Amino acid sequence: MAGTISNRPAVLVALSCSLARDYLSQLCAQLDCRVQRCEPGEELLARLEGASFDLVVSDLVGVRELKRRRPDSPPCVVVARQASVDFAVKAMRAGAVDVLVEPVGIDELAAALHHGEPGEQASEAEQSPVEVAHEASEDALVGRSLTLNAVRQRIQCAAPSKATVLLQGESGTGKERLAEMVHRASKRADGPFVKVNCAALAEGVLESELFGHEQGAFTGAHQRRIGRFEAAHGGTLLLDEVSEVSPAIQAKLLRVLEEEELQRVGGNRTISVDVRVVATTNRDLETEVARGTFRHDLFFRLAVVPIRVPPLRERAGDVPLLVNHFLERFRHETNSRVRRFSAAALALLEQHRWSGNVRELQNLVRRLVLLDVGETIGDELVRRELLGFETQRPASLQPCTIAAAERDAIERALAVTAGNRGQAARILGISVRTLFNRLKRYEEEDGVGLVLPQLQRAGVA
Repeated sequence: MAGTISNRPAVLVALSCSLARDYLSQLCAQLDCRVQRCEPGEELLARLEGASFDLVVSDLVGVRELKRRRPDSPPCVVVARQASVDFAVKAMRAGAVDVLVEPVGIDELAAALHHGEPGEQASEAEQSPVEVAHEASEDALVGRSLTLNAVRQRIQCAAPSKATVLLQGESGTGKERLAEMVHRASKRADGPFVKVNCAALAEGVLESELFGHEQGAFTGAHQRRIGRFEAAHGGTLLLDEVSEVSPAIQAKLLRVLEEEELQRVGGNRTISVDVRVVATTNRDLETEVARGTFRHDLFFRLAVVPIRVPPLRERAGDVPLLVNHFLERFRHETNSRVRRFSAAALALLEQHRWSGNVRELQNLVRRLVLLDVGETIGDELVRRELLGFETQRPASLQPCTIAAAERDAIERALAVTAGNRGQAARILGISVRTLFNRLKRYEEEDGVGLVLPQLQRAGVA
């Protein structure tokens, strides 16, 4: 008999459909469970008042209502009609320990019963954050939150195919590392993993980087150059910040993705390429399509598997794991005395908004480790460092126009970063290319560059 559960656990099957209720009750009986059945809702609540159960099997609405009214209720498993990552996330947020998709098999039900066992939950809870971080250190992202697990599951489903993947999320959320995870989990793992930052290159340079060029194609093209698509043949190409690509390059990208062939700049020969593309963006590409700045056909070609990467504030429970992960890495790099963060320090870090996401947290931990104040990092030091960083952010103003507000924010960001455009772009939440375009426009309007005058006003230059 598959998956027999010892000690005859008591299971309450609470489903509206009588056929599903009877079927799952029979499966539970085959697993040597003591079974009762009822309707979800009030009848379910009444049954729990008069008896003790080890597991409740119900639908999403039933589990959600049960956990709302009885937070101390037994572990719950949700039965779904179709498999969906979004549904699984909703079920876990409602308080379910597992999701079963109809038609439910006996092995799946046995595994769900195992997930509901108290011993299973306790053993997971007893793991220290450091141990869990070490377990996850080989993964693309450290954490075990439901939202991050949903991302991992979607990547694992998409990785074996050649389908293009679009990773959308704020800067600093780990999109590039997730792209590497897609490559490592694919059948192309032994092939090249080639990256190109679309936001960092001017249009003409980007075209040559992507598609290559022939000798004499333009001034300075002294020899033939192989582009990133050709270099990634048999592997994966990461198009980082693909939202910054110009319309002309978008058209060429679409052709390569659809026909799997290209022509180098200045060349006539058609070259076949076998490349799996993963694209990232910190913008909402559907909004850009609606605005007319991004081709709708290219969007649909890139977003065969769209994945939203959650910001750190949506998975605050992962912060202690990330802190300990980075702590272990950096203290060995620097031979620092720091060994731990106090509970109060970790609680303070969990409450922080993390506008810079995982990258901001990583930099903070590295800074605190370098300070080498002793074995334990306390909340006072963390608070001081967080407040010190906040005072460097651009202050909000009330200018008379949006254009004036934008320009003022750029001036302040450049002043804070001593003219470092990369850092200024990160503070502003825009790409380096967008910042460059704004500065070029201001220079055309004023007849002088923006960086030097504003640095002089700020007393930097």
